Amino acid sequence: MTADIIDGKAVAADLRARIAASVAAFEAKTKETPGLAVVLVGDDPASQVYVRNKGKATEKAGMRSIEHRLPASASQEEVIALVRALSADHSVDGILVQLPLPAGIDANRVINEIDPAKDVDGLTELSAGRLLLGKEGLVPCTPQGCVILAKSVRPRLEGAHAVILGRSILVGKPLSLLFLAENCTVTMAHSRTKDLADVCRSADILCAAAGRPALVKGDWVKGGAIVIDVGINRIGEGAASKIVGDVDFEAAKIRAGAITPVPGGVGPMTIACLLRNTLVAAARRRGLADPEV
Repeated sequence: MTADIIDGKAVAADLRARIAASVAAFEAKTKETPGLAVVLVGDDPASQVYVRNKGKATEKAGMRSIEHRLPASASQEEVIALVRALSADHSVDGILVQLPLPAGIDANRVINEIDPAKDVDGLTELSAGRLLLGKEGLVPCTPQGCVILAKSVRPRLEGAHAVILGRSILVGKPLSLLFLAENCTVTMAHSRTKDLADVCRSADILCAAAGRPALVKGDWVKGGAIVIDVGINRIGEGAASKIVGDVDFEAAKIRAGAITPVPGGVGPMTIACLLRNTLVAAARRRGLADPEV
């Protein structure tokens, strides 16, 4: 058998189109336009590309993109002062601080200055606590995108055994809570897990977010399983370099029922879910029901 390839670009495009329609309805009702503010500190080339892409996607969805750029020499106090000002600005619905921050700036301290109602990355301690308690809050974008992709194959996830390989606060831990909320049975695996291959073989849904290229071998995949590859790893040098995931794609697709490619799988969903969170934040801040996107 050969797995169905989960087209993250297509799923993300559909989500962005629905968001754009909801933004238009929001504007018609409130006479306001949702605004996403992105804070970029320093001149990291990858971060500049990410911020530019986020800005374009925000504007294409009909929302306002607000960029604040600070030099790498900016102090922690200057960054915090900007975040506090954006938190107090009614016209700003979402705030994203682009990571990594330059050396000498405490990212956790900066992130936790974001008003949780505008925390569209879902990274503040209050957002994390609300997710753990099953309360209303803004959910981290990449884990949210993983669940949407899994549901594009299997709309009802209840009863599935989800194995998450990786325990980071950015992906693994919040993803485990989202699958629990879908009534899955969840196993978190990591580098110290005993018999890791066997644990992965038990998964109906296998999510690889360990940050190690081709860690998951083809025979680690249960026949017919859904495989969500969160990894983004550059291997090789110069013109010969390429981006690969945490899963040996060619070997895994022979056994899996459905699998995400890298690139073109989870990646496009992250920005789409960022836009969704911005729209949801805008609605909640005005006492409106969550948009159905």
